[in-house]
Amino acid sequence: MGYSISHLDELGEGYGFRKVRVPLGVTAFGVNGVVMPPGFVGFLHYHDEQDELYFVHRGTARIEVDGEDRQVSAGGLIHVEATTPRRISNASDTDDLVLLVVGGKGGYIERDGHLVDPDDAERRASFGR
Repeated sequence: MGYSISHLDELGEGYGFRKVRVPLGVTAFGVNGVVMPPGFVGFLHYHDEQDELYFVHRGTARIEVDGEDRQVSAGGLIHVEATTPRRISNASDTDDLVLLVVGGKGGYIERDGHLVDPDDAERRASFGR
């Protein structure tokens, strides 16, 4: 199958990790959902090889990295290189924090997308200008 569709609520319940990669058949990169309760303090950690990108879906994250302590609200993005120690926590005392965490190694793949319908070319070219 060339695609899969799911929802974080279908991938687990309660707090902690929601494994995304295996249930959706993702093989090109690591990906997890994380749900933290109010006030939860995360774990200071680093990776040997895998960079991480955190997307704050709901709530407010607190990131401690490289002597910095910042808050990142819904819609925010945090990139941390593999060997850089980091801690992601829930900055709120009342609301859950929901993150999507994508991990990868090996670098950027140059743009390789192709339009299926040539009639979309003009509309695509003007999208986001």
